[in-house]
Amino acid sequence: MSRFKCTAAGDAMVFRRTVDYEGFDELKDFIGKGDFRYLNLETTVHDFEVCGAALSGGSWFCAEPAVLGDMHKYGFNILSTANNHSHDYGQDGLLKTLEYIKKYDFPAAGTGRTLAEASGPVYLDTPAGRFAMIAACSSFTADMMAGEQTRMMAGRPGLNGVACKTMYQVTEEQFAQMETIAAQTAINGAADISRKEGYLPQLPEGQLDFGGLRFEKAEKAGKRTYVNPKDMARTVKAIEEAKFFADYVVISIHSHQIKKILKEEPSEFLEEFSRKCIDAGADAVIGTGPHLIRPIEIYKGKPIFYSLGDFFLENETMKWVPAGMFEKQGLTGNENMKDMYEDRSDHGKRGLYYSQVMFEAFVPYWEADENGNVTKIDLMPVELGYGQPKSTGGVPRPKYDAGILERLQEMSKAYGTEITIGSDGIGHVKL
Repeated sequence: MSRFKCTAAGDAMVFRRTVDYEGFDELKDFIGKGDFRYLNLETTVHDFEVCGAALSGGSWFCAEPAVLGDMHKYGFNILSTANNHSHDYGQDGLLKTLEYIKKYDFPAAGTGRTLAEASGPVYLDTPAGRFAMIAACSSFTADMMAGEQTRMMAGRPGLNGVACKTMYQVTEEQFAQMETIAAQTAINGAADISRKEGYLPQLPEGQLDFGGLRFEKAEKAGKRTYVNPKDMARTVKAIEEAKFFADYVVISIHSHQIKKILKEEPSEFLEEFSRKCIDAGADAVIGTGPHLIRPIEIYKGKPIFYSLGDFFLENETMKWVPAGMFEKQGLTGNENMKDMYEDRSDHGKRGLYYSQVMFEAFVPYWEADENGNVTKIDLMPVELGYGQPKSTGGVPRPKYDAGILERLQEMSKAYGTEITIGSDGIGHVKL
């Protein structure tokens, strides 16, 4: 018998107010079937009371606070804020975002005033029981990471980063060639001195630091990605805490890493992290980040949604951005927003906003029993208005004839997941 009911949507790059439109009620009703209704808020939220950071998650994202009220209209009741745009307006922007989220009465996980706050679970009490969510991001720079508090120093505002480590593999012959190149170019000169002085750890036997990239000897060339053990241990500890206080535990992970050359393929890092979270007691894992859909895996009776795709894609409708975004395009900052967007996209020939698969997503509804084992998964295909004017595009609508679930169906086969599509266009995961 099912006890827990959940729905989830992917990345909300939402920068303007939402009004009722055709398809809104149908989508809202589907989302509303869940007691736990998740959204990844991929933007900062404020009235430009703060300045932009020196670096961003790609663009500098900011939405007016009233969009949070619109997210309530869709039915969402819990947010993740851990993503590569959390720090677009620095620590002040991150704290302002949390301030407005609290004002609009959303529980939110993944960022905070300290690492303990950012990495800890948040709770949602419902008639079905208490849900907990832990949110993390693997696509971040060091300045975005929240800092721990000690008896001597206050913590640092930021996100809950779970680092993806990458090891490049080369043959013994290639390794010897790289050692020669490193010696001749002195690419590791400063790092070698730091290691001699004790400021960097010594490299294990059979590994090479090459300009900050790590290589190891292997039978054939390739790469492997894996979770930073320290970050994984912190996540496991948070899951144990959540299991103590809640009935059902959800993990949110924002990850841009890929396995080889396709965005649709989850990295080994993401597979390892997701499965270890379930091994530790989590009941579901929701992936976001690459701006398109990725496979579904059922692991030990628990769902892993490797990426739900975008739920809003309004990244060419931002009102203002810092000078740094113009400078990235080689502009002066005296141009208008239209000039900047057209330069970046080469007049609509490249970028997220001009790729159809970035406008395709799905919203899962799933049920689980008393032990957290999934008993039902339904999938609504969603399309965001590819090719529409910027005044109406980027907004989610149910879309049953675009082949979205057929693509999800095919890519999920690699994980042993079978998806059927009903006559009503809704997908069903065979359990």
